[in-house]
Amino acid sequence: MTPLRPGPGPSAESQTRTQPLRVLIADDDRDSALTLSTLLEIEGFEVRTVHGGQEALDAAREFRPDVVLLDIGMPKITGYEAARRLRLRYGNDCPVLIAITGWKQASDKILASLAGFDHHVAKPYEPAQLIELLSKL
Repeated sequence: MTPLRPGPGPSAESQTRTQPLRVLIADDDRDSALTLSTLLEIEGFEVRTVHGGQEALDAAREFRPDVVLLDIGMPKITGYEAARRLRLRYGNDCPVLIAITGWKQASDKILASLAGFDHHVAKPYEPAQLIELLSKL
């Protein structure tokens, strides 16, 4: 798990948050998405799962997540492109973007950062590390 750049600092609202963190998962591997979704729900997060880049863009508008977990290698609209579009749409109010991907070369991490991701988590990952990262947000 590699932080690419600091995410937004904790606001007064997040320090006194009583609502569960809203997490949007976008992964075309349905089994991986379901497993991660179930794990996060058990941990108390509010989760929405989609299986493509365009679906992630649409769901972000309606669900208004605090965090978006994006697989990079999705068909049609990749995670890189979805991240760029989310940054363009929301600017400073963009949810925290986390790449969840099997693409783990140094160049992949650079591309993720350039696309607007805040963090890069390589598959396979330790669920406890991902939960720790989310809990810090």
